[in-house]
Amino acid sequence: MSEEQVIAKPVLSNAKKKKAKKKKILWIIVSAVVLLIVVSVVISSKKEKIIEVQTEKVSRQNITQVVTATGKIQSETKVNISAEVSGELVELPFKEGDEVKKGDLLVKIRPDAYYPQLKQQNAGVKVQESNLKAQEVNLKKLQLDLARIKELFNKGLASSSDLETAQANVDGTLAQMNTVRAQINQQKASLSSVEYDLSKTTIYSPMSGTVTQLNNEQGEKVLGTSFNLGSQIMTVSDLSKMEAQVEVSETDVTLINIGDTARIQVDAFPNRIFNGYVYEIANTATAKGTGTQEEVVNFIVKIRILNEGFDLRPGMSCSVDVEVEKKENVLAVPIQSITTRDDDSSGMMKMNEDKKDQPENLTTKTENKSLKKNKPKEVVFLVENGVSKKKEVKSGISNDTYIEIADGLKEGDEVVKGSFKAINKDLEEGTKVKVNNEKKKITKDKE
Repeated sequence: MSEEQVIAKPVLSNAKKKKAKKKKILWIIVSAVVLLIVVSVVISSKKEKIIEVQTEKVSRQNITQVVTATGKIQSETKVNISAEVSGELVELPFKEGDEVKKGDLLVKIRPDAYYPQLKQQNAGVKVQESNLKAQEVNLKKLQLDLARIKELFNKGLASSSDLETAQANVDGTLAQMNTVRAQINQQKASLSSVEYDLSKTTIYSPMSGTVTQLNNEQGEKVLGTSFNLGSQIMTVSDLSKMEAQVEVSETDVTLINIGDTARIQVDAFPNRIFNGYVYEIANTATAKGTGTQEEVVNFIVKIRILNEGFDLRPGMSCSVDVEVEKKENVLAVPIQSITTRDDDSSGMMKMNEDKKDQPENLTTKTENKSLKKNKPKEVVFLVENGVSKKKEVKSGISNDTYIEIADGLKEGDEVVKGSFKAINKDLEEGTKVKVNNEKKKITKDKE
């Protein structure tokens, strides 16, 4: 063995020892770090969590509950002018936006097609009247013959058959005259029908107002109501009396009553608030998306607008706030302060565990009873000595910011009003809290 080989072996052995020592130290460091992390997690989990909240004291407020809905501006009184007879429009004196007075000619339909019918029916009536006169003359002659034969029969100079024949002639003529009279009445009815159709070729305005819609032009042909619903030629509206027609959901319509005050905002006048009141509530609902998951049921509520002097036009979009109830000087809290909690969540959990070992029908009945028992209740959270106290309350009416407390709180109680997550999820009875109302102050200062 050479001298170089002898020296190399100790060198390699020392290198391996150093490498192993470094590995050992690295593992010790990693284990220590993991241990520190575990210990810190355990300590932090044992440390009680403190939730930061914002509060406000229960105070007295004036609350007005409103129902908000959207819809369109319409005139209270409008008349749709439709054609009752078919024909060509030969006169349309007014255009859309023109004002009309009651009795003004609005529409004239070409009447030429009705004149021949009118002449024909008149002629038919005259012919039948002439036939009746001829029958009357013939009747007088037959009545004289009957009287003469009766006289001869009484003297024994005429047979009974002669008398019967004379009587039959008189009776037959009377029957023919009755038939002619009936034909005359029928002919006159047909004449009246043609005269009525002829009168409908001219349409006069039934009211004073403004032409708000014009669907046809002069020279176009329209269909009468005998063929379909009739062509709607124009609409005349009284723009001096306007209303808002809004759609109210089935859950809110029960809150609205005739006479309720309303505030109307029209998109065309963003800086104006129009006053009005409810004067009509529909009894029948209007449904959209029937038979689908998006089905919506609404009721039309009509609101009479009191403001005058504004150029409101039918079809303008609007939103309405109907004041359905007012209460003054009532206890109130911020609307977000009220949340719901189950009355017995632990009992519910136990029921869910036990129902697995019960028969299906018994499980279902037990579960239904449990659901009834655990109906969520309205609660607020008070802050007392740095901890939250759950308090069951009974609420009343509300507006956009505050809700009435009918029972459960007294004036001056400090209730939690934020954050949303704290109120609806984190807070429970006895949770430690930290009140920080400075956030809201800073926000207000920035605004």
